[in-house]
Parts: sequence; C-alpha cells; structure tokens
Amino acid sequence: MKHILGSGWQVKPAGGATGEAYIAQYGEEKIFLKRNSSPFLAVLSAEGIVPKLLWTKRLENGDVITAQHWLNGRELKAAEMDQQIVAQLLSKIHRSQELLSMLRRIGIQPLTPDAVLNELVNRSFQNTKYQNEIKPYLDYLSSHIDAVRTDQFVVCHADVNHNNWLITEDQRLYLIDWDGAVIADPALDLAMLLYWYVPDDEWDSWLRSYGVPLTTSLKTRMYWYIVAQTIESIYWHCERNQPEQANYWMNYLSQLNKQILH
Repeated sequence: MKHILGSGWQVKPAGGATGEAYIAQYGEEKIFLKRNSSPFLAVLSAEGIVPKLLWTKRLENGDVITAQHWLNGRELKAAEMDQQIVAQLLSKIHRSQELLSMLRRIGIQPLTPDAVLNELVNRSFQNTKYQNEIKPYLDYLSSHIDAVRTDQFVVCHADVNHNNWLITEDQRLYLIDWDGAVIADPALDLAMLLYWYVPDDEWDSWLRSYGVPLTTSLKTRMYWYIVAQTIESIYWHCERNQPEQANYWMNYLSQLNKQILH
C-alpha cells in the first residue's frame, strides 16, 4: 500500500474479516483504504451513505484501491439500532434509484425467494449436523414461498449488523461495508434489523420512521427472511468448523419457531 501513497505515509491494517482494509496516516491526515471494495462506492459516496470517496486507483495486477475520507466516530451499539436516524437512512437506501440503477448496470440480478431457498436446500446436503432439526424450517420456507414473492426490489445491504453503522462525532450516520449488497425485497434488510434489535412492540413506530406501515404481508415476508438468514448463518459457521456459533444460531432458530405472527 505504501508505494501507492508515496513516502511518509504510515499504513496499518484496519481489521475486518477480509483483511483488505487499511488506515493510512501522514502527520495529522488520515484516510481509509480498501482493496477491491464495492464497485458502486462512488454512488454510495455521492448519496452520503458512506464517507466521502477521495480517489480510486487500479493496479497493474487488476486490483482496485479506493481511498475514503477518515471520520472520527464509532460503531453504533446494539441498543441504539432502534433510533429514528437508522430507520431514515435505511429508508433512503431502499428508495435510491441511483443505487438500484448502478447495481443493475454491473449485472446484479434480483435475489428472489426461490433463489434463496434453492441455495439453502443445496447447502443442506453438505451440512448434515443439523439436518433433521433444520428440515422443518426448510419445509416452512418452501410451503410459504408464494406469500413472499414480490415485484418490489430495492438495493439491500444484506448485513445491517450494528457493527456496520458508523456514527461520527457530529452525529452523522453512515452504513459501511457494502461488499455483500444485493437487489432484493426490502424485507431482507428489515427482518435482520427488526428481529435482532427492535422490540416487536416498537416495530410499528420504527417502520413509520422508515416510511411504511406494518402490514400482514410485511410481517410474513420478514419472518420468512429471518428464518432463511438464520439457517444461512448456521450453515456458514458449520462450513468453517465453528460449532459454538452454529449452535447459537440453531438455538435462535428454535426461538423463532415459538414466535407467533399477529
């Protein structure tokens, strides 16, 4: 990384799962660097969804390095995810035609419930540890798929974990780490955020800040997607030989089974 910036810059890893992010500092100046970040980072920056993009450089080996303005801030805490500003920023993202057009231009196809279910079924043949326990949930996804098919597709972040929300010292909120973005039913993002972070008796008011009513259809779609996402988490950890984490999500899936859709 140093040869890109020139002499005098100090570069260190920024952490994260991919190991492709860095912090570069020259005196008091700091920038955030990432290798092969989301190809629509420029649009996210222009929309004010991520910190400002400063420049992009393509290396001889084909890698692309992006530099973003460094902001002093922190990750949102789990208890802060029920705030109105979170609902409003997610609403802005889901309503952005610029983001949607960009993802379509780079060839991203909508992620349908059928594609989600097919992927889980295929992975179930390789993940045998919880096969008997998970089968009833896969059957549920299959039997309710007609109720969740929709022609409403938006850009979804697909990992709205509180660790991906950055709030600055002057209270500006950003949603970062867009490597897994998809075109999908907005219920995919809403399910994870509401089920993980917002008490169900606050869903109605949270969604009013987001800009939609809490309908029976939305409840059904969110439940479908949180079940699917939880099964995916179980498989993900099983495939990486992480039994404790897989067991955590298996227990979570069992708790979901006890919930009643009103």
